[in-house]
Amino acid sequence: MEDINTIYHNDFGIAFQWKRCAAKDFNKVQLVFKNTGLFLNQEELLLFFKNIKQALNRMHLYNDCPENKTYELFLLEAPNPQISFAMCYHELHGIHDLVKRTIFQLGLDTLLAKQKVRYNY
Repeated sequence: MEDINTIYHNDFGIAFQWKRCAAKDFNKVQLVFKNTGLFLNQEELLLFFKNIKQALNRMHLYNDCPENKTYELFLLEAPNPQISFAMCYHELHGIHDLVKRTIFQLGLDTLLAKQKVRYNY
């Protein structure tokens, strides 16, 4: 764990940045969940979050029917359209929390860094 800067973690997974990586990869985030790792830049992270929200919307529409169970699997498309993840209700909510709070923390870090430069702390 000494080689990473943790951005956010929950019971479902972790988001971090590698301390030692190529300069071109410095702005990428590593997401690890369900025995899977995704190494995403900011654009890919935002696209993945959009896909998560769409999967949650589809799930809520589907689960409005009383005969459906919460353990049904739903497909979540990765930023690379050739990859999809089959996730249940709790997993979709776990990945939603992980990515949403990662995006928030990255935005907060950027804002604080700009303020630090602006006020020369």
